[in-house]
Amino acid sequence: MKNYIYALIALFALNSCGDNQKDTLTVTGNIKGLKKGTVYLQHIPDSILVSVDSVTIKGDGKFTLQTELKSPEIFYLYLDKKDNNDINDRITLFAEPGTVTVQTDWNTFDTTAKITGSESHEKLEEYRKTMSNINKKNVEIMMAAARPENELAQISIDSLQNISNRNTQRGYAYSINFALNNKTSFIAPYIAVKEIPDANKKYLDSIYGSLSEEVANSKYGKELAQLLNK
Repeated sequence: MKNYIYALIALFALNSCGDNQKDTLTVTGNIKGLKKGTVYLQHIPDSILVSVDSVTIKGDGKFTLQTELKSPEIFYLYLDKKDNNDINDRITLFAEPGTVTVQTDWNTFDTTAKITGSESHEKLEEYRKTMSNINKKNVEIMMAAARPENELAQISIDSLQNISNRNTQRGYAYSINFALNNKTSFIAPYIAVKEIPDANKKYLDSIYGSLSEEVANSKYGKELAQLLNK
């Protein structure tokens, strides 16, 4: 009888441990070359940026951070190098419950970061790679229109504006299609509420209607539902 009770206790403990792992985010990694600084794990639960964990580094760039996480969402790694310079000190990651690994360098903290362990983050990088090219094209158009030495004729400025408008529409179309083609990924509602919240409601409604049940009940799935109900 005692052995049976002990077995039940052990089984309960294992199940409890498994449940905790399902609701826990662990961010681990290494910041090459960092000798001194503090790494913060941050997110925006409502409207304010909040630090949920931190670790002080002295002589070794390895770190581990943890927080409770039930639904995938955007988190940030902020590195305070004590150099009074906030440029290139924050990494964006689409975190999921489980372990996410970040490998980067202290002097190019955000630009050389390699993030593994999150399928949602892989989708985010795929999306942003194409959107970066689209946004780059818009910047080039604006720079061309702003060149005083060219003294562009009004017809040329109008043409540039038309090109810019078409490029912006291309960005919206790509975002909508990317969300629709990734309806089982948590990236879909994120794109809708964070990237194109002002898109035509029928497109946002189509994105929401295509979501799997799990994704619709996620943080950004619920935010998309609220956006549609406004």
